[in-house]
Amino acid sequence: MAVYDAIKLEKGMYTAPGKGFTKVLEELDPSENYAGTGLEGLDAYQRQLKRFDIKVGGADSDRIEKFFQTTDSAALFPEYVSRAVRQGIEMANILPNLVATTTNINSLDYRTITSNPGKDDKSLKPVAEGAKIPQTVVKTQDHLVKLHKRGRMLVASYEAIRFQKLDLFTVTLRQIGAYIARAQLNDAVNVLLHGDDGKSESEIIQAEGEKPNYTDIVKLWGALTPYSLNTMLASTESMKDILTINEFKDANAGLNFHGTGKMVAPLGANLLHVPELEKNQIIGLDKSCALEMVQAGGVITDYDKLIDRQLECASISTIAGFTKIFDSAVKVLKYKDKV
Repeated sequence: MAVYDAIKLEKGMYTAPGKGFTKVLEELDPSENYAGTGLEGLDAYQRQLKRFDIKVGGADSDRIEKFFQTTDSAALFPEYVSRAVRQGIEMANILPNLVATTTNINSLDYRTITSNPGKDDKSLKPVAEGAKIPQTVVKTQDHLVKLHKRGRMLVASYEAIRFQKLDLFTVTLRQIGAYIARAQLNDAVNVLLHGDDGKSESEIIQAEGEKPNYTDIVKLWGALTPYSLNTMLASTESMKDILTINEFKDANAGLNFHGTGKMVAPLGANLLHVPELEKNQIIGLDKSCALEMVQAGGVITDYDKLIDRQLECASISTIAGFTKIFDSAVKVLKYKDKV
């Protein structure tokens, strides 16, 4: 009998501090032991699905009730839910395109560091012999990073969905993940505009008219110096305005947009669509040093209720927050509201 066939699965595997269900399984059944076998490429959780012959995807996917054929297989259900939600987050998530670093914590309190060098501090001037070397001051923030819990409650009785295919149920769970990703994006944008304390407003660059033009984009690029304008966030209306700027409508840019759906890159910046952003502003930032994401764990499920088939009162959530690293690495191009 293989090792994975003999593992006793239980609720307690979800409560190991600093670990997830899969990591606990990996410690009991390391994947490296399966190199060169037919199970190579599967992680410990996927081997458990194979053990109980549970197919979670494809046209031949099993019904939800397949998870509950034994008490051991029922313990796999919360991890299936978490993975499906994570897939939805990853599919809809643009945060990796604007977050410089992600910090994982094991508490609900976190105080980050900050450094806001002046103009002279950003230039590395020659240092004469015996002279004092210029300093970069790094200090702890005087306030905690605000963490937000985002999620959804599953409202469906087990009896109502037990015969549904897992492939279809996965689609529903992915939508929960997509909602979480959009909510977290809004949190990130709010911090970019106002800081995580709600008072650290980003510098405003005033546009010339009622919609952005090429000169305004160049002005935004220049205002970020010595940082790089490598990411821009815009609402739907602002996206339309940017995409219709003559300088961004050349044949090559249009061909790439029509062929791949990839947006034109103004001055080389990655242009990202944020529908909830106010229509009369565009955020420009240096993705490499502007924003930190703080996470208290990953996708959190009411594993106890899910195992006991109490789906109508089981929550799925994440806890995360954002903070600016260098305030001056973010600028906001603002233009007049259209009359």
